[in-house]
Amino acid sequence: MSTFMLKNSPVQFTPVSNIFLEKYMPKARGEFVKVYLMMLKYSISGELGVSSSIIASNLNLLESDIMNALNYWHDEGIIQLVPIDKMNNFNIKFMELSGDENTESTLNLLDELNKNNTKDMLKEVERLLARPLSPKEMSTYLGLQNDFSFSSEMILMLIEYCVSKGKADSRYIEKVALAWHDSGIKNIEDVHAYITRSEDKWVKIRKILAYLGIKNAEVMKPQEELMEKWMFTYNFSNEVILKACEICFERLNRADFRYIDGILTRWNNDGIKTLEDVATKNLPSKTSNNRSNNYDNGKKSNLKFTDYEQRTYDYDSLERKLLGWDNND
Repeated sequence: MSTFMLKNSPVQFTPVSNIFLEKYMPKARGEFVKVYLMMLKYSISGELGVSSSIIASNLNLLESDIMNALNYWHDEGIIQLVPIDKMNNFNIKFMELSGDENTESTLNLLDELNKNNTKDMLKEVERLLARPLSPKEMSTYLGLQNDFSFSSEMILMLIEYCVSKGKADSRYIEKVALAWHDSGIKNIEDVHAYITRSEDKWVKIRKILAYLGIKNAEVMKPQEELMEKWMFTYNFSNEVILKACEICFERLNRADFRYIDGILTRWNNDGIKTLEDVATKNLPSKTSNNRSNNYDNGKKSNLKFTDYEQRTYDYDSLERKLLGWDNND
């Protein structure tokens, strides 16, 4: 048996499909085309991965421009942008482009539309969104049934939930669907429990933010996670959390999530769970009361610096020496 060793030379060019040049490039924004070509170059050259900051720097764009471009090409169906985790990391797959790339999906969609239950679900989706669905949106919502095993009722509840949040675009709905799937939601009962838990959480969070003078839109993910810890890990009531916020304001004259977290963490470690516990902790100790009473009664406290023989000075003699009067005596 023979073994043949191959010596590969690095590719010095990036092949671009004519389908992309003729069909997709003319209608896309210039920066979107730049991002697609750069990502294609990294993919062809065998790069294992690249950060959005590097691409943004190379193309003189913002990192938000990079994500907007990749989401655009994902919606166009020429790449697959699949979330890996909740830290905004993704797998990117470049799709094979051909003249009839949409034929198979169109035929599959037509087959699905021949089913009465599918047509009924899509009509209800259109009613919830108050607009007709595009073929791509139809494929997206039907794909949730295949990818996540969501029933028609779950998909309708998903869309209704997103619409109630003021979000009706398919990308947002897909992200919420992924979050539900990652949370182990499998049936209508799970959906109800998840929504109830989520709404209860945000009612409490809004009260905390209102007390701190912060708008909902301004809260960041780390701050949200801290508040979740206070509510669900430490099991503090909103009243206790607001008391910690009050103490923070008294000491710092501003809102500081880390400082509030430090207060609540100490309370949790000390077993303090109620406002009564907080009040008890803040009562003066017996030792301090006794010391105060001793001073009030005119009693001397046995302080260490009184336990040695104190020096005595002749202040008149010292004054004469300092003024030079002792030489005239």
